[in-house]
Amino acid sequence: MPENESIWETLGHFYTEVVLFNIQNVGVTLSHLVVGLFSVIVAMILSAVVRSILRKRVFKRLKLDKGMEYALLKFTHYVILIIGIYIGLQSINIPLGALVGLFAVIGVGIGFGLQNLAANFTSGVILLIERPVKLGDRVELDGVWGDVVRINLRTTVINTPDDVSIIVPNSKLLDEYVTNFSYGNPRIRIRVPVGVAYGSDVERVTRLLIEAGEKNSKVMAAPKPSVLFREFGDSSLNFELLCWIPRADMKFLVISELNYAIDKAFRENGVEIPFPQRDLHLRSSNVKLSGG
Repeated sequence: MPENESIWETLGHFYTEVVLFNIQNVGVTLSHLVVGLFSVIVAMILSAVVRSILRKRVFKRLKLDKGMEYALLKFTHYVILIIGIYIGLQSINIPLGALVGLFAVIGVGIGFGLQNLAANFTSGVILLIERPVKLGDRVELDGVWGDVVRINLRTTVINTPDDVSIIVPNSKLLDEYVTNFSYGNPRIRIRVPVGVAYGSDVERVTRLLIEAGEKNSKVMAAPKPSVLFREFGDSSLNFELLCWIPRADMKFLVISELNYAIDKAFRENGVEIPFPQRDLHLRSSNVKLSGG
């Protein structure tokens, strides 16, 4: 450091003139990094403000469903963030083509390792645009029930009735079979299997089952509850009570309530719910033993 140069001048020289690294012959200094980071931070703050205004003043008046509102807010955030990054790059004279070339070189080196990341990213964009699964939907995947609570660009978070969060890669929601109970009409039909003893009055059993369904306040009045006589089982006559409920998240609660009601109705009316049984027939024969 020259004798006539102060420490502040030295720091200023390092801040504005010392090149930390190059991107295709474009020197990047500390000042460039600070300006670029500042642009990104401003973009994130602006995104939060814009999304808050849209949520409180625009979407509330339009009365959009939660899924559509969530998707639009996500896109707004990403668009503002991309614009902020672009402005930051332009302010430090780094051409966009230089970054594209850099990412291309990186992609060649670790392309296979980024395949899943790229697939999940693309799937996240598709989920937000097509919305086969949206925020608040009740879905079933690999036998697990849950509600969609967040859709990110790479993963989707599903919260189960046990309050357990399951993080699912977005590509899995598009590549595999997913049961979406909230898609289109949210109502679903539930099935309550019931077995009664042989010799029971099947007409009375049918009437008691329908009454149990009609008396439950959570069961829809239309379509009306119905009963199927499924089969002659090994130990019982097997019936099935069919009821419609307005939302899938009520399924297990309503089934439990119907089971309680059916058990009470059967006890009061002398209808027997049998336990598994087997008839064992023994056949004896006389065996004549002869000795030498």
